[in-house]
Amino acid sequence: MNFENSLSYAQEQDEKDALRKFRERFHIPQHNGKDAIYLCGNSLGLLPKSARSFVEQEFLDWEKLGVEGHFDAKNPWFPYHHFGRKQLAEIVGAKEEEVVAMNSLTANLHLLMVSFYQPKGARKKIMMEANAFPSDQYAIETQVKFHSGNPETDIIEISPRENEFTLRTEDILEQIEKNKNELALILFGGVNYLSGQYFDLKKITDAGHAAGVTVGFDLAHAAGNIALQLHDWNIDFACWCSYKYLNSGAG
Repeated sequence: MNFENSLSYAQEQDEKDALRKFRERFHIPQHNGKDAIYLCGNSLGLLPKSARSFVEQEFLDWEKLGVEGHFDAKNPWFPYHHFGRKQLAEIVGAKEEEVVAMNSLTANLHLLMVSFYQPKGARKKIMMEANAFPSDQYAIETQVKFHSGNPETDIIEISPRENEFTLRTEDILEQIEKNKNELALILFGGVNYLSGQYFDLKKITDAGHAAGVTVGFDLAHAAGNIALQLHDWNIDFACWCSYKYLNSGAG
């Protein structure tokens, strides 16, 4: 495909986009009376036009039912966390019983590491990509400290080669092999929030497992953005959020 740096070429490609009609389902922020060019879905997805009616239904049930809404609302609140499991499982390529919607991203990341990060003896280090999302870095540092470790020595950050901006998969795999006797956990993002690099989750997982290491991923920038097959790739754990590419609000 040949690309051209012109407005006409961009408009032509828009016309060819089979998914272009989905744009009509969202409210687009306005700028000078026109639809803005919104390139911030990686931070907060746009509001679906259908969302307001769903929220108003919850207000109506609360108004009419009060506490009985926990069991008698149109979408009962008590089992609410089950309602999105099927769709979420399809999005990330998991079995329905492997998925649940709960809490916030960083809270879930902590809960997962409480279970899956089990430093023992020489195997106490966590491997991650350099320039990961800041809250991931803070959570990982906190977990290392919780286990009386030293973040300066017990966190291995993998950086791109000099004068390069993305990580080579072979370099990640080489570092896993090199540090396999010291690793307790490998925890990468599915897509790096700065570079936009999509990591080869399956190869990283396979290499980690071959080294006897637990492997997990923060998929905040991957869920709803790229094709995922968490179950088939045998990934140990993952968490993600719903407010970016899943367009489900800032909460």
